[in-house]
Amino acid sequence: MATSRSAEIRKDAVQNRWVIFSPARARRPSDFKAKPVPNPNSKTQTECPFCAGHEHECAPEIFRLPPESTSDWRIRVIQNLYPALSRELDPPPNIECGGGPVTVTGFGFHDVVIESPAHPIHLTDLPPAQVADVLLAYKKRIDQLRALDSIKYVQVFKNHGASAGASMSHSHSQIMALPIVPPTASARIQSMKEYFDQTGKCGICQIRQDDLLIDESSHFISVVPFAATFPFEIWIIPRDHSSHFHDLDSDKASDLGRLLKLMLVKMSLQLNNPPYNFMIHSAPLQIDSTQLPFSHWFIQIVPQLTLMGGFELGTWCYINPVFPEDAVKVLREVTIPN
Repeated sequence: MATSRSAEIRKDAVQNRWVIFSPARARRPSDFKAKPVPNPNSKTQTECPFCAGHEHECAPEIFRLPPESTSDWRIRVIQNLYPALSRELDPPPNIECGGGPVTVTGFGFHDVVIESPAHPIHLTDLPPAQVADVLLAYKKRIDQLRALDSIKYVQVFKNHGASAGASMSHSHSQIMALPIVPPTASARIQSMKEYFDQTGKCGICQIRQDDLLIDESSHFISVVPFAATFPFEIWIIPRDHSSHFHDLDSDKASDLGRLLKLMLVKMSLQLNNPPYNFMIHSAPLQIDSTQLPFSHWFIQIVPQLTLMGGFELGTWCYINPVFPEDAVKVLREVTIPN
């Protein structure tokens, strides 16, 4: 990796944050490979409540795919047994966040998407068509949740690995539906509005820099963002302007399933199967029509290779030791075995 660069401070115009790129902390790509962490259950655990045949051990099911399947299901969407929010509570009234503290009921939905009936199978092991089915399961559940006026925002996310927040080793992702719009989403919309007001263009639509492009497909591109917050962070972006993930159709889901799997496999091979998170950043459900021209959904993939320290927690500025231009070269060169 390059060692002659000077330190830079870059502005992420989409998420409205500053990132310090520090060559003094730069290391070789191999030094960023995740260190193996022993899993006490890895040798003994072959089944869990998420496995086929253990459905009775889970919280209530919402739906499964195929819908008519019994023991041969491929995907199940269930309630979280230990939800952060409760669907049993009354929805709060419209929330006006003024200058003082605000308390409302902890109403909301917290669901789990079980991506495979088999315990050892991870998302990277699934064929692209089944990854697409997982994406369509997200869409179906979001469509159900957005029919509720009380739900303002839906966050889809996946934690892979214990240090990334996964409490179960069986491959799964989660969906949380909130009666509020979280500050990060509000800040993202505001930041993209400022760019649109200055240029008349959507900031994410303008991300077409060849030196940061990892790969591309018919409907999507994958890039290392110009002001990547984390080492080897990846964004997958729709080529066509689209504000909401739930507008995804089957054709685009198939295309996205291939590219998402490719990015996860590249990251796994080059960085020694690191723990990671991915998040789908979509617009608020009840977004004003005037905000649609500059709202653009995308997937953010973050391998967990560094820790946040006091500086990051105190300033919400981040230090990234890997320049995006170097990270993209490392990710491009990964050879995927046949």
